[in-house]
Amino acid sequence: MQKHNPTHKVVTFLERKEVEFLDKLKNDALFSTGHKLTYNDILKGLVELAMDTHLDGQDVHSDKELEEKMLKKIKETLEKIKNSGGQNEK
Repeated sequence: MQKHNPTHKVVTFLERKEVEFLDKLKNDALFSTGHKLTYNDILKGLVELAMDTHLDGQDVHSDKELEEKMLKKIKETLEKIKNSGGQNEK
């Protein structure tokens, strides 16, 4: 029997350019694979990526600082993968 993982609704406010970016991702996926991505799929994927890189909010004061920290964590994770011969380390 599968365990039910409770989900929580999260409401966010995005600027028009951010919504247009999500729409572009949805359309790219649809036209290249025939599979529809939802906003939820995209945002969930971004959260999973942040979790996989062990991102935290320590010493983050703004969205720009968070973005910089995210990029740093992604680069560190890619370097670890590169140095381990392509083995993904979580």
